[in-house]
Amino acid sequence: QIQLVESGGGLVQAGGSLRLSCAASELTFSSYNIAWFRQAPGKEREFVAGITRTSGRTSYADSVKGRFTISRGGAKNTVYLQMNSLKPEDTAVYYCAVGPYPLATRTTQYNYWGQGTQVTVSS
Repeated sequence: QIQLVESGGGLVQAGGSLRLSCAASELTFSSYNIAWFRQAPGKEREFVAGITRTSGRTSYADSVKGRFTISRGGAKNTVYLQMNSLKPEDTAVYYCAVGPYPLATRTTQYNYWGQGTQVTVSS
């Protein structure tokens, strides 16, 4: 059974930084494409960033481009989301997900999800 475990969320002031981690088995991250999504209260879950299984090519939502970076850890069983210049509108529960389609942006294109980690950005 595939399990994804997110960590690293918290409360930060606007302009600050956080690094989220998503841990899973090495087999999981070598077999699937990985993405981060977020869901703010009262809003739909939205794509934030993705990284491909093989080439490591990345994609970002326009709202986070230039501020967030998705990357794989050296241990190959962790994926990170480095979030800089955080804004109050980045407040949400952040989820990592894996699926078969490279850089897919729809929630329905992902098979497995973590439990989420809360990020709160104060103004």
